Amino acid sequence: MTMIRRRVVVHGRVQGVGFRYACEVQAGRLGVGGRVRNLDDGTVEAVVEGDDVAVDALIAWLHQGPRHAEVTRVEVHDEEPEGLSGFVAE
Repeated sequence: MTMIRRRVVVHGRVQGVGFRYACEVQAGRLGVGGRVRNLDDGTVEAVVEGDDVAVDALIAWLHQGPRHAEVTRVEVHDEEPEGLSGFVAE
């Protein structure tokens, strides 16, 4: 397994729908580290780090989000891994 890190910005109706909490739960299930937070422009940003399969699985989930979210666009940026452990919703 290869350790990777991605910064993901999710656009659409993604604030006020439980997105951060649901992302934190999903990240815990997959065993990835990082954080998720709301940004002032109405998007949600997630920094995700872990093995490539688990990170890719969380990114796939971010493309749809929780039940009440309406994701319109997802930007994925590669970053250098920092050895994060645990995942928090900020």
